[in-house]
Amino acid sequence: MANVQIADREPLSGQRPFAGSSAVAWSLAASGMIAAMLAPAIWNGFPIIFPDTGGYFTAPMVQQMANGRSALYGLFLYLGIPLSFWPSVVVQAALMAWLVAVTLRVNGLGGRPYLALGIVALLCIGTSLPWFAGQLMPDILFPAAALALYLLAYADAALARWERWLLGAVVAFAMASHMAAAGMAVAVIAAMALTHIRRLALPRARIALAAASVAAGIALCPVSNLLLTGHFAFTPGGSSFLFGRLVEDGMITRYLKDHCPDLTIRLCAYQNEIQEDADSWLWWGASPLYKMGGWAAYEPEASRIIHDTLTEYPLAHAATAIDAAFTQFFSFQTEVGIDDNGPARWAFEEFLPQLYPALLAARQQADPFDVEPLNVVHLPVAYFSLAALALAMLLRRRLGLSDRTYALCLVLLAALAANAIICGVFSHPVDRYQSRLVLLAPFVVAIIAARRIAGVPAPS
Repeated sequence: MANVQIADREPLSGQRPFAGSSAVAWSLAASGMIAAMLAPAIWNGFPIIFPDTGGYFTAPMVQQMANGRSALYGLFLYLGIPLSFWPSVVVQAALMAWLVAVTLRVNGLGGRPYLALGIVALLCIGTSLPWFAGQLMPDILFPAAALALYLLAYADAALARWERWLLGAVVAFAMASHMAAAGMAVAVIAAMALTHIRRLALPRARIALAAASVAAGIALCPVSNLLLTGHFAFTPGGSSFLFGRLVEDGMITRYLKDHCPDLTIRLCAYQNEIQEDADSWLWWGASPLYKMGGWAAYEPEASRIIHDTLTEYPLAHAATAIDAAFTQFFSFQTEVGIDDNGPARWAFEEFLPQLYPALLAARQQADPFDVEPLNVVHLPVAYFSLAALALAMLLRRRLGLSDRTYALCLVLLAALAANAIICGVFSHPVDRYQSRLVLLAPFVVAIIAARRIAGVPAPS
């Protein structure tokens, strides 16, 4: 089975997306999937916000680039303002519903609208899916991009032409919406390239369409910023996030002890004020970062210190990076910003006063809730799914996994690993970063189980 073009070995069902079922059934199922994914937002009375939400939708308003905030995703949110952002989250949920249906179809489970609805309903109970789909943040685009890349690379012959174009657009838009998504997509494409090494005995990817989508995403990042803010550049803030991680790991404190006093290092003046916590360094108003002028003003010195620490402490850098990546891979509790939404609330009050009362009336603000109890379910589901995924890959032959389903497992693991390395190393480990992607693990396990139960044979 190794090194065989997957698309040549499985049914070409892409031209008949509703085969075996009626359009009415699919409409009902799609409506149910979207409603399930938006249940937390509907219960909240307003789309879920995050501290960063305001930084996104204000970027195209003020036509300025914000650290770590994509102006393109901000434009996407901006278009939903007339209807209180509800169109934005409906589109996000509809996109995920479509991707679920297409992924089921190319894995031999097409024509089963209520299977798709049932799987999505279970994912909404057992994972963070609805909390990201209904949130005004680009996090939901991470699993969307992973599925889109998989479909383009391993199921292109089972897709209609319009589906290929739409999947390519999803990849490009996700990459331009968040630099970590861009890094993840590039890493997944690199992993797919390994499938062309014969001795690895992996399913081979038809990489052209997926690679073209990633290339388009890379180009869209600076082009969209140019069109919306007048700056032809990638979204800024990367060195500041990395510096924050080095603060948290104690690397900066070590560097200052070795070099201060030094009049060429501005941070020496604040050596005793540094709290070894990345979030405090980056976001706390009394942080030395803001006393030195903020992100942009301090960026030149931050970049210089990062370079110096790499030169002076290479082994410590490697050790902390590995630890951060490993920690990030297994950090995926569901979390929702409740107590720290001040920046988003300020943006609403300043730029969208007409929506401010509705925002304050939402449960997230008026009657703060705690999502921590959800992790009593979400964490065991995630751990079990990752273990089941690994076991299924080891028992691939015995379970009769098709090349296409096995490839889905590979893409998900590559995406999870890439996301953990990018976010853990170049920012710092945060549950939200991995939670937004690990929700696909139960989905893949559900596909494997459904194929077994339905008796879908692996291609011979």
